[in-house]
Amino acid sequence: MQPITPLENSQRPYFVGVDVGGTNTKIGLVDNQGQTLAYESIPTNEEAGPGDCLERTADCVDRMVTSLGMARSDLKAAGIGTPGPMNIPEGMIHDPTNLPHWRFFPIRDRLSECLSLPVAFNNDANVAAYGEFWIGSGRDARGLILLTLGTGVGGGIIVDGVVVEGVNSFGAECGHIIVDSRPDARLCVWGGGRGELEAYASASALAERAKELLAAGRPSSLAERVAAGETLSTLMLSEEAEQGDALSLEVILEAATYLGVGIVTLVHTIDPGAVILGGAMDFGGRDAPVGRQFLQRVQEVFASRAFDIVVRNTVIDYASLGGDAGYIGAAGVARARFG
Repeated sequence: MQPITPLENSQRPYFVGVDVGGTNTKIGLVDNQGQTLAYESIPTNEEAGPGDCLERTADCVDRMVTSLGMARSDLKAAGIGTPGPMNIPEGMIHDPTNLPHWRFFPIRDRLSECLSLPVAFNNDANVAAYGEFWIGSGRDARGLILLTLGTGVGGGIIVDGVVVEGVNSFGAECGHIIVDSRPDARLCVWGGGRGELEAYASASALAERAKELLAAGRPSSLAERVAAGETLSTLMLSEEAEQGDALSLEVILEAATYLGVGIVTLVHTIDPGAVILGGAMDFGGRDAPVGRQFLQRVQEVFASRAFDIVVRNTVIDYASLGGDAGYIGAAGVARARFG
């Protein structure tokens, strides 16, 4: 969680950042330097539809403004990030998998009506990338690639301060790049794509790979926990790898190898200067031995396959903003467009 900056230590103008998730929606008031002045998380209540969520978001912003004693006119603009397919130029969310009641909704314009502010709209991974670019791990780079490692693999790309959106609002969907072209390559758990990065370096993929190896008779302390009724997860893999389980560490480092291969392709295409690894699947990050091993393997694979000059001038590191990157980045995208 980002520290809350007192209003008297902030810099005008101020921006609203909204990060919509399947379970919760994060809302923050952010100043011109990326500092958080107020923050609240509200239930998305997906079944009630987007209109309900946006109205409650506006109520939340009003509460924040009142509690801070700021003038409503100090708010310059708002930004919002949502998951799933979309039409960014039209401000339209299409049919996100985790928001089934939010299909084909003009989310940008409706939020603008609710807040009486201009609104910038983008993909949730893109705004998280912008947050890391603006004040996070990529703040010293001209651009960056953010890979969000979780149930799937999301991506966001910033080039010279500009978010890569693409003609079909499908730019930076890095989880769908091909890292294994064999005809029997693994299938993505979600989209069914064969050989995609998401099929090798997502939490879902790691769990499936571990189950596959256990079914093949490989010894592992995972077997006892699964037999006791626990759900096999990357957290379990991380815990058992920390305790010396060879199979768990093998699965984690195998994913890091494929991730490194994917990063080579992305960096050779864009040359951003920084690759940031975000999302929940960080194995404890730099604070944990397995997290450090995971990052080191990614860096080693990248160094072994990329051009020397690119290796020397590319930082690969964990994200620093955590779950705050989305609302901060949404505010930052609004600042870049309307500030």
